[in-house]
Amino acid sequence: MSSYQATAFKLALRMLKKRMFNNTDHVALRRMVNSSARHMPKPPADIDFRSERVEGVPCLWVKAMGAEPNKIVLYLHGGGYIFCSAHTTHKDILWRLSVASKCRVIAPDYRLAPEHPYPAALEDSIKVYQWLLQQGYKPEHIVIVGDSAGGGLTYGTVLKIRDMGLPLPAATVGMSPWTDLAVTGESVITNLKRDVLIPGDGLPEGAQYYLAGADPRDPYASPLYGDPKGLPPTLIQVSKDEVLLDDSRRLAAKYKAAGVPCELELWDGMPHVWQTLAMFIPEGKTAIKRIGDFISKHVHGRNII
Repeated sequence: MSSYQATAFKLALRMLKKRMFNNTDHVALRRMVNSSARHMPKPPADIDFRSERVEGVPCLWVKAMGAEPNKIVLYLHGGGYIFCSAHTTHKDILWRLSVASKCRVIAPDYRLAPEHPYPAALEDSIKVYQWLLQQGYKPEHIVIVGDSAGGGLTYGTVLKIRDMGLPLPAATVGMSPWTDLAVTGESVITNLKRDVLIPGDGLPEGAQYYLAGADPRDPYASPLYGDPKGLPPTLIQVSKDEVLLDDSRRLAAKYKAAGVPCELELWDGMPHVWQTLAMFIPEGKTAIKRIGDFISKHVHGRNII
């Protein structure tokens, strides 16, 4: 059963959904979302934030007290490939992940559509990963994590890394990942009224905003259509109420069929990417703790107590 905090936020998110997606101007949408993010609680004073341009890509470094500097979480933010930013909307989850995993986090502000459609975001994530390797970070000490569109980008990125012949990261994590830009999942219909944030009937239009005519079944854009053979272990968290539920369930089934270790967590009654609401709802904190434990197992070789 959901906490009362989660129930209250679902009501608030349903109202926000109407405001956000009735606005077709992507510039105004970005401005509204980034402005709302300024009202989030401030992070603890001992969290170190540092901005750096990596191969031309603006990135935010986040390091919690006690995080191991050579263990890295490469975080790819969500926002439909159109809005959100590591520097605004995602600062809270970034520092919490650094605490939970005891890793440094680097989060690129990859180029956004429609000004920069596919494959711009993929190119930027690959640039940052290659740069990490060039700086001497070991691939077995890197985990790629992403939420929503950033979750889809996570799985597209690891496919591209493998196909380029680059060394693979230790693991990946997807939070409510958008893995099928062809929008063929049954849950897009069955959860249309349950999902308090993502307008399932608007997903095809949103996908084309990013694809700009590219094939929606291109596996680097829609990793559901890729061959996951040989990919590293993954953890997927998704709510049973989401329109993107089947994007997770079907990807997990493909991973398992290919022999790739995959942990699929189905949560009851949570809004889309509830992990980003950890400052308000206890389920967000619990989910991030589980992610931290998963990352720790793969880069530290132990569970964090």
